[in-house]
Amino acid sequence: MLKRTNYLTKTYGKPEGWGLAAYECDLGGYAQARRALTTMTREQVVDEAKKANIRGRGGAGFPMGVKWSFMPKATPAPGTAKPHYLVVNADEGEPGTHKDRTLMEENPHACVEGCIIACYGIGAHIAYIYVRDELHLSKARLEGAIQEARAKGYLGKTPFGKDYAVEVHVHSGAGAYICGEETSMLNSIEGRRGEPRMKPPFPANAGAFGCPTTVNNLETIAAVPTAFGMGGEEFSKLSALHHIGDGGVRLYGVNGHVKKPCVVELAVGPTFNELIHDVAGGVTGDKGILCVIPGGSSTPVMKPSETVHAPDPKSPLHPWHGKSVFDVPLGVDTMRGVGTMLGTCCVTVIAEGTDPVSCMQNLMQFYRHESCGQCTPCREGGAWLLRVSEKILEGKASMKDLDGMHDIANGIMGNTICAFGEGTAMPALAILQKFRPEFEAYVRGERKRADARLTVEPWS
Repeated sequence: MLKRTNYLTKTYGKPEGWGLAAYECDLGGYAQARRALTTMTREQVVDEAKKANIRGRGGAGFPMGVKWSFMPKATPAPGTAKPHYLVVNADEGEPGTHKDRTLMEENPHACVEGCIIACYGIGAHIAYIYVRDELHLSKARLEGAIQEARAKGYLGKTPFGKDYAVEVHVHSGAGAYICGEETSMLNSIEGRRGEPRMKPPFPANAGAFGCPTTVNNLETIAAVPTAFGMGGEEFSKLSALHHIGDGGVRLYGVNGHVKKPCVVELAVGPTFNELIHDVAGGVTGDKGILCVIPGGSSTPVMKPSETVHAPDPKSPLHPWHGKSVFDVPLGVDTMRGVGTMLGTCCVTVIAEGTDPVSCMQNLMQFYRHESCGQCTPCREGGAWLLRVSEKILEGKASMKDLDGMHDIANGIMGNTICAFGEGTAMPALAILQKFRPEFEAYVRGERKRADARLTVEPWS
C-alpha cells in the first residue's frame, strides 16, 4: 500500500530547511534527544529502539535496536581505555543509491539528533559520520548542523545540562566503495587500508580502535528522533509490514528508465509497480519493463513476469502466492522471500530494449575496479567475470565460456571475508539465469556489440 509521509522530509526544499531553526520549528528538533538524556536510562532507550522495528537502511536490514543491545552494558567514562563508539555509514557508494545524501543536505539535524540518542543508548561519547568523499555539500551541511547544535548546548560536555559528553565528527572517506563495508570503514577511520576484517570479533566487541562499536546506516540513525517522538510501537505500526518486524517509514529512491527519478518518503510496504508508476510517473517512452534492480547494484534483478511461490498459509508471502513479484510489498524479509534483497531500497528500472549483456559488463567493470583484492575468489573471480562479459560482447565467446561464468560466480559465493564478493556474484548470477537467451544470441553471432550501443544504459 502506497502511503506518503513526511516525517524525515518535511523540510526538504524549504529555504534554509537544513538549518536548526527549521528543524526545531517544523520537526520539534532535539526534543527527543533532550528527553532521552534527561529522563531515560540506557536500557529504556534501547528498548524503545527495539519497539520501533527499524531495520537497517543500508543493505543487510538487521534490526537497529537489536544491534544496539549487543554493546557492553557498562558505560565507560570519557577518556577510559575502552570507550564505546558510534560509527554512522554515509559512504553511499553503490550504483543506483542516492537517498542518504538527501538527508545530509536537506535534514542534517535529524542525523545529529539521532547520533545523540544512539550514543546515549549504546554508552558512547563520540560518533563518527563517515561520508563519501565526493559528497561535498553533504559534508558541509553536516558540519554546519554540528556547529549549530554545539552552539545551543546540544553537543559537548553537558548536552541539555546532562553530565554525559557527546561529540559528533564528520569523517571524509577516500573514494572506495569497499569502505561501505563496516569493518573496512573502521579500518579507514583508523587511517589504515580500507579492507574488511575477519569476524569474529564483531564490532560490538572490538570495533573502532579496538573498542566496542556500533555501526549504523545514516538513514537508520536519522529515523530515530521520529520513532522516539511517536513512540516505538506507534512508529512501527505505520508500516504495512510491521507484523513481521519491519516497521516505520523509509526513503525510497527510483532511478533509471523512469520519467521522474526521485527520492520519496513512504511508509514501509509499497510495491515495485507503485514506485514505478505512481511515484516515478512510469517508464521513459512508455516502454515495458525489462527488469528492476531492487536496492543498489548488488541485489539480484527481478522481472515482472516472475511470480511468488508461497503455497504455505503460514508464509508471510502467502497472500501474494501466484501473483507478480512486482505486487509484493517491499520489505527486508519479503524481498528475501522472492529471491532478491531490499538492500538500500533505491530501485533502478531497466526498460525493454536495453541489452542485459551490456548491463552485466557495465556492473562487472564497477565490481572489478572496486574490489580491495584481499580475497582471491573476489579479486580473481570479478576480473574473470568482466573478461568473459567483454569476450561475449565482442562475439568471441563459446557456450563453454558462458557456462563457465556460472561456475565463476558460484565459486565467489560464501568464500570471501565480506559480502562484497557476494554482491558481485549475486547480480551476475541473476542476470545470467534470467537472460540466458540474450547471452546465447551473442555466442551464436545473432547479436553484436554495436546493437547494444543503440540502447541507453539505465544509469547514464
